[in-house]
Amino acid sequence: MYKKVLTNALLICGLGLPLVAQAAEEVNLYSARKEALIKPLLDQFTDKTGIKVNLVTGKADALLKRLQSEGDNSPADILLTTDAGRLHRAKEAGVLQAVESDALDAAIPAHYRDDAKEWYGLSLRARVIMYAKDRVKADELSTYEALQGEQWRKRICIRSSSNIYNQSLVSSLIAANGDEKVETWAKGMVANFAKPPAGGDRDQIKAVAAGVCDIAVANTYYLGGMLHADAKQQAAAQQVVVFWPNQEGRGTHVNVSGAGVTKSAKNKDNAVKLLEFLASDESQKWYAETNHEFPVKAGVAVSDTLKAWGEFKADTLSLSKLGELNPEAVRLMDRAGWR
Repeated sequence: MYKKVLTNALLICGLGLPLVAQAAEEVNLYSARKEALIKPLLDQFTDKTGIKVNLVTGKADALLKRLQSEGDNSPADILLTTDAGRLHRAKEAGVLQAVESDALDAAIPAHYRDDAKEWYGLSLRARVIMYAKDRVKADELSTYEALQGEQWRKRICIRSSSNIYNQSLVSSLIAANGDEKVETWAKGMVANFAKPPAGGDRDQIKAVAAGVCDIAVANTYYLGGMLHADAKQQAAAQQVVVFWPNQEGRGTHVNVSGAGVTKSAKNKDNAVKLLEFLASDESQKWYAETNHEFPVKAGVAVSDTLKAWGEFKADTLSLSKLGELNPEAVRLMDRAGWR
């Protein structure tokens, strides 16, 4: 009788262990990036580790609100979103936790990650000046600050002040120049708008190609995407040239797409493994070749598309400052009449 009970107990344990292991071999990801821009990498991670990734995509602000409303009951293990400003908002909302990872610390420079290690940048984009090659000469351009000049009156296209990419750009300018000077700059920018801000970055590039404006301020990966899209988008993209601002000073403003482990994470170890994979050489190379984003990790080769734009000096401002200064940037743009 004793042997039978022991045998049954061992069978129950034996049957249970694989189920527990199987349940643990997964990770739940809330992603503000479109599925096509992240799913192939997640599939590679699963193939390599056997860890299943359950992906939920949505708008950045909506995902943050969802995390907040779910609280400790949230199934999410990782929040992946765009722009350091949004990552900072997630940290301030208390939905992330610090993680310790030698691999992440080694791969990602300090200014591309949170000081408290609650989020890490995973891919890099630059917000640059793009100009009409038939109407503007490169030697007419220099810095973001110079775009307030009268020579650019009614010649600039850019998104609205509600766009997080513009808010972070203005935050970087505040960090460099202070509120007063940047408010004067913002008023000059508004006077130089060729049209009321509307649409996304691709729309600004198309407006330059159509002759609506001579300059657009946009993220580089949008131009990369257009160069590899349909014939109409390619034709528009080929009408503009990338100019790297502030090369004689602090460097061009850059930002990240990044992620952090949620405070509610039930699969924290797997979440850290996924972040480490996304910071690996193979993932960083994929970002460059497929998403037209720059690697955050030094020494990773970039695609021919990125190489064609030339090398540039990037601003090394800690991206945490972009989030910290965001409220002031929004107020400043509002005072300047940037809608």
